[in-house]
This record gives sequence, C-alpha cells and structure tokens, in this order.
Amino acid sequence: MDLTTFTPLEIRQGRLLSRDLIEIWGWRDQLVALSAEATCYGMVTDGCAVLDDPGAGRFELRQGMFFALPEGGSLQGGAGLVIVQFGYRGLRQIGGPLETVGRLRYIDGCSDTLLISPPRLGEPCLNHLHIPPYTDQTPHTHPSVRIGVIMAGMGECRTPDGVYPLRPGMGWYIPTGCLHSFYTREAALDVVAWHPDSDFGPRDDDHPMINRTVISSSASSPPAALPQPLSLNPSPSTPLPQPLSHKGRGEFRQ
Repeated sequence: MDLTTFTPLEIRQGRLLSRDLIEIWGWRDQLVALSAEATCYGMVTDGCAVLDDPGAGRFELRQGMFFALPEGGSLQGGAGLVIVQFGYRGLRQIGGPLETVGRLRYIDGCSDTLLISPPRLGEPCLNHLHIPPYTDQTPHTHPSVRIGVIMAGMGECRTPDGVYPLRPGMGWYIPTGCLHSFYTREAALDVVAWHPDSDFGPRDDDHPMINRTVISSSASSPPAALPQPLSLNPSPSTPLPQPLSHKGRGEFRQ
C-alpha cells in the first residue's frame, strides 16, 4: 500500500492500516473489541451499531453518528471506521447525526464543524467538512496526517499522483504534507476527518472557567497561584509509549 499520497480505504472487517501509534480498523456487522490501551474514535457509515462501553453502558448509534471511547469496550452491527490512537487518553463522547452543513467557514466556500474538540491545546480532534456542489478546492497540505471517511455525497480527491473518486462509506488516509484538493459536481460531499493534533484548545491559563472567573478587588489576600493539573496524557517532553504487540489490542470475533 502506497502511503505517500492519498490512500483510499475500503471498509471491511479487520485492521486496514497501522502507522506508528495509530491504527485504522473497519467493521461490518461482526463484533469488534476496542482496545483499552488507546482512545478509539469511531464513525458509523451504514446501518445501526451498538456501542458497549463498560464505564457508561450500551448505546445505539445510527448512520452519521460518532464517538470517542478512552477505556475500551466493543462495537457490533452496522458498518463504519475506527481510528485507534495509542498513548493518549481522550474524553468519552457520543454525538451526531451530522448536520447538513458545517458551523464554521472553511476555504473555497466549504464549511466545518468541530465534532470532538481537543480537551487541551494540541490534542486530537474530529471534524465534519461539508463541501458544496460545484466546488473546485484550492490545493493545500496539512502539517500532520488526516484520516477519515466519506459520509455522504460524491466527488474526487485530486493530487499530483492522480485523481481518486470518492463515494459514501469509503475510508481514506492523507499523509503529512500531501498536496490535495476536493472537487464536486452536482452533489455535495460530507467528510469526517480526524486530526492527531491541533493548534487550538484550552490551556491552564486560558479556558472558559478561568477566563470567566472574576476575583473581587476587595478580597483580603491576593489569589493563589494556579495548581498544577493532574495530566492523563504524556507531556510534550515525555516520549509516547511504543505500541504493544498486536495481541491484546483490537480484535474481531465471529
């Protein structure tokens, strides 16, 4: 598999791709066990799936819904894509279905919604990109990989290496620095894209709770220094742990 350019991924039962601390899995109806050693980001592309989360219960997810699961569990029914990020603990979230268009402006008349925000500055996020009909997007690159799935519509991804048709239920991988653009004709295109990092998000000295806390000027003593938070993820100076052997991670069962 050539991972130096846009790479289409057929969603089938099993592991589709593995790169460093990231794996991509597909499922179709059968049970998939989600690793407790990672945070799993999933998107339901067809049918109805049941997410079994030992920490929160069982949830029915329909086409167009998505989730982040940090402590393992299982998924069965329907079809979709799971992105597994080892060495990181995200926040448990479930959302969707997708809205018709994004809530934020993007390039060339496209729009975007931040479906799963980074809990802290620099951490992973999940986005819904809506590309209207008759869009000829400006070629561009990204500073890290992009992984996702086509949720609805038709179009093309154009790169210097070729033109790739896009259809609903199709996964994809774009490597760091790959020049690409999306193109549509009569139909719009709806894409869910996962980023392994971000330049956006809250910090200890910049988040809604601290920003909207007003210390009275009549207080008898100056405010204490901010305590250091308990981090559930490695600091930038701490190397991420190497992934475990395949045994004991995600596995599919009949």
